[in-house]
Amino acid sequence: MDETLAAESAAAASGGETAAAEPQQETLEEVLSRHRKEKSKLQDKETSLKKAAAKGSKAEQKAKKKQVEEEISRLSAELEAKHAAELATFGYKSSGNSEKGNMDTLVKAIAGVSVTSTADSAKPSKGARRREKKAKEEAAREQRIQEEQNNLVSDRMIENEKLEKKLEPLGLSIQEIKPDGHCLYRAVENQLSLYSKGTTPQYSYQELRQMTANYMKEHAADFLPFFLSEGKVESGPDPLESFKSYCEEVESTAAWGGQLELGALTHCLKKHIVVYSGSFPDVEMGKEYKLESGGKDDPSIRLSYHRHAYGLGEHYNSVVPA
Repeated sequence: MDETLAAESAAAASGGETAAAEPQQETLEEVLSRHRKEKSKLQDKETSLKKAAAKGSKAEQKAKKKQVEEEISRLSAELEAKHAAELATFGYKSSGNSEKGNMDTLVKAIAGVSVTSTADSAKPSKGARRREKKAKEEAAREQRIQEEQNNLVSDRMIENEKLEKKLEPLGLSIQEIKPDGHCLYRAVENQLSLYSKGTTPQYSYQELRQMTANYMKEHAADFLPFFLSEGKVESGPDPLESFKSYCEEVESTAAWGGQLELGALTHCLKKHIVVYSGSFPDVEMGKEYKLESGGKDDPSIRLSYHRHAYGLGEHYNSVVPA
């Protein structure tokens, strides 16, 4: 009898452990967070594959590059389909005739509001309105990501082909830089290390960030009009304070760098900078330094700008001899 009870207790305990071991269903926020991580992981994989393909003869590199693009295209499509199927379980569909309805459904799901309710008879509380506002922002972001993913592969391939045709006659190629928000500074760091022969000072990307921020703060009058025109700050009582806060972000965060930061870098380094693009006209900055640094011993800094490289984010790479 005791043995029977012991066996039943053990079985019950085992069953309880099995039940406890069963994975809990993910919330929508957890699913969206995992989606972002999976997309980031795919971006890292793409960078790794591109680096591996940039070896061998030109013919081999071209063949490998095409294989990489086809592989990434396939993986992107599979990931997009998987994410769409998972979001569909929360009542959201990435395509269909009722785009607004789908967006509203996703907003409600994120906010924790029932997606089956037909009317909200009671006036929502302040907390509910706040949650819904936050949910709308998150849903809009997710919608943009989905739309970017739909167009990303074709736009990226077109951009890369145009850029390749532009660089090949110049004997240049692209060296991939990690897409982590520091790409502009990492690309400049790479350029300085490539062409340094003991004459050009070496700086890490963190030091380049610090130099850029300090130069912008010291020459605020030169940068503030462009800062305001680019809409980097909302209207406020003191735009200069907003600009200083922006400079602090440049120095201490992974904030993406653009035209303002390039303008500061060219003066900090006293270097001519050329930015090649497959989507826009090429940009030259610091032309006044071209005569001084245009020789073979001190070449210009060459970067590439990619509008469609990684989802919603713009990206810079280093341009090197092929």
